[in-house]
Amino acid sequence: MTRVVGCGFNRTGTTTLGACMSAWGFRHMPFHPQAFELWQAGDWDALFAWAQGLDSLADWPWALIYPQLDRQFPGTKFILTRRKDAATWFRSLCRHAEKTGPTLYREKVYGHATPHSYEEDHTRFYESHLRRVRAYFSERPHDLLEVCWEEGDGWEELSRFLGLQVPDMPFPHENRSG
Repeated sequence: MTRVVGCGFNRTGTTTLGACMSAWGFRHMPFHPQAFELWQAGDWDALFAWAQGLDSLADWPWALIYPQLDRQFPGTKFILTRRKDAATWFRSLCRHAEKTGPTLYREKVYGHATPHSYEEDHTRFYESHLRRVRAYFSERPHDLLEVCWEEGDGWEELSRFLGLQVPDMPFPHENRSG
C-alpha cells in the first residue's frame, strides 16, 4: 500500500481526507498531541518510527514536515487539501477556535493561540504554505494532488491519483462547519 501524507493545514478538509483513507483500509493518523510534541522537540527518529507503521497521515505535525517525510519515505504520495480561498479557511479557523479556545498548538504553528485578531498573519502563513508545497513538488507533479472539497473534488480525483477504485459509498464530508 502506498503511504499518503496530507500536507494541508487544519480546517482544509483533513478529517474528510482521513475518512477517505480509512474507507480504503489505510491505517490513518490525524492530528495527535504526542506526535505534535515529538515534532516540537525535534525528535525525528520517534516521529519517523511512528509514521513507519502507518499508511496515511494528515494534519499537524505531518503537514508541517512533508519534506522530511518525503526524504524518509520515498514513493510517498502527498495530498494538499485546501479551501476555496484564504478568507474561507480563516473563517473556519475562527469558528473552530471559538469552540476549542486558545491552544498551544495554534500558538506554535501560527504564532497566536487564537486567530481572531490576526487575520493577515494567518492568511499570509496559509497562502505561503500552499506556495511552498506547490514549489516543492513542481518538478514531481505525479507525487502531489491538490484538492478542494468545496470545489467538487472527491473520490474520482483521489482514486485516479492513488490508483485505487472508487469506493461504493458517498464521498464523506466530515467535520463541516455550520
